[in-house]
Amino acid sequence: MIDRHRHVHPAPPGLPDTGSLSWRPRVVVVGGGIAGLTAATGLAERGIDVDVVEREEYLGGRVGGWTEYSDGAELAMNRGFHAFFRQYYNLRNLLRRADPQLRMLAPVEDYPLLDGAGRRDSFRGLPRTPPWNALAFALRSPTFRLSDLARIDARAAAPLAAVSVPDIYRRLDHIDADTFLKSINFPESARHLAFEVFSRSFFAEPAQLSAAELATMFHIYFLGSSEGLIFDVATANFDVALWNPIRQYLSDRGVRVHLGAQVRRVCPGDAKAFRVHTDSGDQLDADAVVLALDVGGLQQVVAASPDLGDERWRERISQLRTAPSFVVHRLWLDSPVDSNRSAFLGTAGHEPLDNISVLERYEREAAAWAGANRGSVVELHSYAMTSELPDEVAIGQLHKLYGETAAARVVHQRVLRRSDCPLFAPGTYSQRPAVATPQPGLVLAGDGIRVDLPVALMERAATTGWSAANQLLSSWGIAGHELYTVPTRGRSALLRWMAERQGRGAP
Repeated sequence: MIDRHRHVHPAPPGLPDTGSLSWRPRVVVVGGGIAGLTAATGLAERGIDVDVVEREEYLGGRVGGWTEYSDGAELAMNRGFHAFFRQYYNLRNLLRRADPQLRMLAPVEDYPLLDGAGRRDSFRGLPRTPPWNALAFALRSPTFRLSDLARIDARAAAPLAAVSVPDIYRRLDHIDADTFLKSINFPESARHLAFEVFSRSFFAEPAQLSAAELATMFHIYFLGSSEGLIFDVATANFDVALWNPIRQYLSDRGVRVHLGAQVRRVCPGDAKAFRVHTDSGDQLDADAVVLALDVGGLQQVVAASPDLGDERWRERISQLRTAPSFVVHRLWLDSPVDSNRSAFLGTAGHEPLDNISVLERYEREAAAWAGANRGSVVELHSYAMTSELPDEVAIGQLHKLYGETAAARVVHQRVLRRSDCPLFAPGTYSQRPAVATPQPGLVLAGDGIRVDLPVALMERAATTGWSAANQLLSSWGIAGHELYTVPTRGRSALLRWMAERQGRGAP
């Protein structure tokens, strides 16, 4: 399904490709995650000479996949479950370069949410059309009653129901999500189950997250799109399903990929505008550079490159913050979980556990292992970890929720602890660096980079990647690429009117 209300952002006009130029620009893309691969794709398709430099031995960044070995067994591994929502238009357009039919993705029909009191919500069977999808979800939820709906402060909640991007950041970025939800009398039980799940997908507690980010998420996943909340998942480990095919697509267009190479600094060049230095001593000369790095990587490169940008821009980079750490715990069990278990279960009130995935329900490698060993491959996520808890705590919650796993023997296990996701704290939106920079020929991309469009998470990474390519292409007079988003403002004229009155302080 394609939402007929989705917003098309036209491609910047220009020449069709570099064939009309007297020279062929060269670009170094630093970072081989979603943002970097998208930027490389957008540039290479217009004939730009591109190098991608990635510090890991695999592509995909935080959505990368690799193989590990344990007792002679090959184990497919990645950093955990990712949902490819239908309204991730720009990410899906990248993946279509490898397979126009997106056969590497398969739908998850439902992903129930379970709170600490045993109350369960479901997204199955919701109507598609906003606002009826959100209303139906609320009214059939065991955590939300009609009396709760009546107590909500409709005027104060109007911005939540009538999001306009980027105006929502002017309205709500100064307060945190928890304070905002309390101010509109949103019921605590429903808040913990629904909104906390969204907040923690940003690896932050609601008290740490900008209310504007929460409202934008509500717009993207509920009131701004009829694509629904049902999503797709990769049918194999991310390297096999996603990035090896994209790498081949790029290679066919002359892109050179350098794995296991970390960029240390970017300096003004001699023959070209930039010289990119790697930790192996290699130097890559380029007419332009895309920095598509996580927060820590971007800060390190900018700090080591004193001639880049201006003082104000460099200060903005240095002030970026990283969200609390998260833990991915993957278990290969010698007996299967019950057949009625969902592929994905979101949890609230089961600290530190945030969700459980049963990988053989959708991932090819896990299904093969589970079939051969008559077991299951189970993955636990714990987000926004402000303190280090023993791994046994999350496993104990698994045993409590999926009782049959308590008797299972762990054949293999892997634990990943990472802290490299951006934090969208209150009051930081206006100070976030954007795709364009004060340095001609230098652009940024990534899920922590500001773009004034209704996008989030992986889709923000892809959108900034296309935007970075478009910025550089425009500088050479070459046509860019169209972008797509959910509508940039709420669909309901009545709710928009109420939000505007609330913004003016109308009684």
